[in-house]
Amino acid sequence: MATEPTPQRAYRAACPNCGAPVEFRSAASAFAVCSFCKSTVVREGEALRKIGASADLFDDHSPLQLGAAGKYQGAAFTLVGRLQYRYQEGTWNEWHALFDSAKSGWLSEDNGRYVIAFDAPLEGVAPSAASLRAGAPVVLDGQAWTVASVTTASLIAAQGELPSPPALQQGFVVSDLRSTRGEVGTLDYGDPAAPRWSIGRSVALGELAMTGLADSAEKTLKGRSVECPNCGAALEVKLATTQSIVCHQCHAVVDVSEGVGGELAHYAQANGSEPLIPLGSVGMLALGAKQALPWQVVGYAERCELPASDEDERSFWREYLLYHRSVGFAFIVDAQDGWSWTAPVTGVPSGSGPVVRYQDATYRKLYDYTGMVTYVLGEFYWQVTQNQRTLNTDYQGSGAASARRLNREQTGSGDTQEVVWSAGETLAADTVLKAFRLAPDQSAALQRDALPTALGGASLLAKIFFWAFVVIVVLMLFRCGSGSGSGGGSRDCNDVRNTFGAASGEYQNCLNSSRSGGGYYGDAGGAFGGFSSGGGHK
Repeated sequence: MATEPTPQRAYRAACPNCGAPVEFRSAASAFAVCSFCKSTVVREGEALRKIGASADLFDDHSPLQLGAAGKYQGAAFTLVGRLQYRYQEGTWNEWHALFDSAKSGWLSEDNGRYVIAFDAPLEGVAPSAASLRAGAPVVLDGQAWTVASVTTASLIAAQGELPSPPALQQGFVVSDLRSTRGEVGTLDYGDPAAPRWSIGRSVALGELAMTGLADSAEKTLKGRSVECPNCGAALEVKLATTQSIVCHQCHAVVDVSEGVGGELAHYAQANGSEPLIPLGSVGMLALGAKQALPWQVVGYAERCELPASDEDERSFWREYLLYHRSVGFAFIVDAQDGWSWTAPVTGVPSGSGPVVRYQDATYRKLYDYTGMVTYVLGEFYWQVTQNQRTLNTDYQGSGAASARRLNREQTGSGDTQEVVWSAGETLAADTVLKAFRLAPDQSAALQRDALPTALGGASLLAKIFFWAFVVIVVLMLFRCGSGSGSGGGSRDCNDVRNTFGAASGEYQNCLNSSRSGGGYYGDAGGAFGGFSSGGGHK
């Protein structure tokens, strides 16, 4: 446990089940979980009484732990309790934050980042859980909200000091709402007759000036390894939030959302393209911040647009999942119309339809489309399922904000529904090249905004690179059209490409001879690319 400040007042008594000391820091807290035997105890005056037992926590290697301390808006707090929940996509934690003023708050995960929230009274009647739909508007306490997610979950384990008794293993509905004010609201239907209401805001661990965090990820995760259920290769899970990991040997996608013990769900996938930015690369990028930060590439995905009919144009894009320990996750998107970066946002734009406003900028709708995941590498903080599909809408900023982008992505149905908004900006190919210190001869391969007629007096080498890229586009689109994630014949030409290079006549001839149908489907169908969300606030 981390070193922590000595509390002004504390109550300590022996666990009625095992005799280990159980501590209460706040007079308002009446419940705690014994750290030794996992008994849930209630405080009654000067005595403790056992009322149940908690299961063991799923070891997700979170950097947070009991005793970690920080500051929020100038007020100091300490993490004294933890609740762990499970839902269809995996698990999430909510940490009980006890402030020096004795006020309680909750620090929980939000799309690879964090939200700090406080319970609040709910005036009026809350909507029924059955009436909530992701993306729908709702009014609570006279304020407008948009439903971001509706999830069926259960509390599976508890730890430390808690403001109320944990209702273990009881299924309930939890819904996240978001506002144009950048707030996150949560309706917890653990008691359907009186749902709990809380309001919070997105934060980064760096903003909270946290101390007493768990050891660095490299030290903490050394022991978290798993054997690939498809080929037996040793896999090392490096990130605390990982829900899916791809085998480096056979490229099977392995689900680790419920731990690494027992039989693991997995599926095989055909080989796709090699990432232009290798996994593990670290690049210095600002990504909307005032100063550049080191971002590491931890995941790679190829996605394609599913057209409404065979006659419609098709497009594809690539996504690189980036990670920074104190900030969270972001994405670099490599689409046919250029490079961009994007990251999930807490709030939602105002307005609807073809024009919306977000952070004092106006955005106009570009495209509606259905996306599908065709190939992945690395680790992801959501469950990656075969041929995973998303409903997307892309927006572009107007006027001086023309470089800005917004994406709305909707996933799931039934017990798990979610709408995630992400925001970002376009990136110059040279910025990507320099940030990740790629070889100068890769510059032409990174260019995405040139059409054949725009090459003008460009060098012969540039034209060769362009047409080589077109050939690769054709093969990726063929894989998308098949719906199976097949890599076509390109994987049979890897040795030729490695020997002669991607722009060589030998490689292009190999690609042409290995094609077994499908034609060129045209230029980009429009999408600049969103990201494959699968884990929202929970």
